[in-house]
Amino acid sequence: MSNNRIKFSLAILLLLCLLHLPYGYYQLIRIIGMFGFGYLAYQANQSKKETEVFIYIGLIILFQPFFKIALGRSLWNLIDLAVAIGLIVSASKKKTNYLFFSYTQYTCPSAHHQPF
Repeated sequence: MSNNRIKFSLAILLLLCLLHLPYGYYQLIRIIGMFGFGYLAYQANQSKKETEVFIYIGLIILFQPFFKIALGRSLWNLIDLAVAIGLIVSASKKKTNYLFFSYTQYTCPSAHHQPF
């Protein structure tokens, strides 16, 4: 499964947390979130993206199901919304690779016509 699919899936699940759902759903989200963010942290580490690794580790700690972090419903709603937006933005960013551009692409092909 691609990172973008995981990010969009987690974002949708987190946005559903804004609704009044049974408590079991929120427990399930904590488990799914822990594994999802763990996978994203692993992928970011493989890609040498240190900042993303630390962000995902922080989210793993925040969403882990073993020690409940009591923040209140309104604060959790803000966190869920902020994380969902961050995941959507992260998944929507267009990857640009500037490595393929070089100066030689912009020079004239003929030696007789030097650029000014």
